[in-house]
Amino acid sequence: MYGFTLLVSAATAVLSCAILAGGFAATWGDFEHVRRYADENIANEDSYEAYADGDWWPLVRVGLVVFALALVLALLTLTVLHTGYAAARSTHDGQPPARRELWRCIRRRFPAALVVNALTGLIVGAVEVAAYAWWVFVESDDVPGIHPTPLHETATPQYALVGWALPVAVWCLAPVLYFRLSAATAETVLERRNPFVALYRSWVLTRRARWRAFYLGALVTTAAVLVFLAGRLAAAPLAHFAGLGMLWLSDGNVWITGVLVKVLPTVVAFLLLTPIVMPPACTVAVRLHGDLRAREG
Repeated sequence: MYGFTLLVSAATAVLSCAILAGGFAATWGDFEHVRRYADENIANEDSYEAYADGDWWPLVRVGLVVFALALVLALLTLTVLHTGYAAARSTHDGQPPARRELWRCIRRRFPAALVVNALTGLIVGAVEVAAYAWWVFVESDDVPGIHPTPLHETATPQYALVGWALPVAVWCLAPVLYFRLSAATAETVLERRNPFVALYRSWVLTRRARWRAFYLGALVTTAAVLVFLAGRLAAAPLAHFAGLGMLWLSDGNVWITGVLVKVLPTVVAFLLLTPIVMPPACTVAVRLHGDLRAREG
């Protein structure tokens, strides 16, 4: 199964690099215009904003497209891995199926598993967006009686509770909610449930094991955060050499080079989550489903 995970991870890395390269190729001309505009202002000894000449929004639009494609790729990768690990548990002799049989099982149940993971992502994402929107709402000074604390001043108890503690608490509920729904993929693969019934069944099954789902979700989330942070640190030398290569390729365009150096460590860190964190995460989800199904009888 880990060989299967490495194969999926390699395909994800190749497609991610293609998406990133496509984004830079699409914005190459815009970054060249940014450089010319900045160089002209520097030569004239004027104060300048490098993106003030109308080049900010084209870059933002391409960035949003790249981000959307990355989300779709992440959804496909999660679905393939969760479906594969669930299918590997479906054999009666306790041995994982051959690779060809495993892919056949994945193709058979992939559409339903894709809908399950998409719905789970929408539910968890809605919670995260709601917490972020509330934080922005409080920071914009639109909540009666709650005023944001200026820099270097002590926060009031009301602002600390409503503006920080509440959004953080909602954000922390997202991993728990995800693991309450994490048995849905195994349910739709092994029990042939439709996606909506599988989500409901996952919620019912984990109702008897709320604390188990909580600490498993906390462990997996902690592991993912630690791997992500370590991956960003480890990718710093790679970003340095990639930046030197981009400087040579773009004939010294520091603007496009700066963007590459900023985003590359994050991309590498996310790609490391697939081969390192996903195997235990998928195994935990499948084992949790199997144990709860056996307890249910």
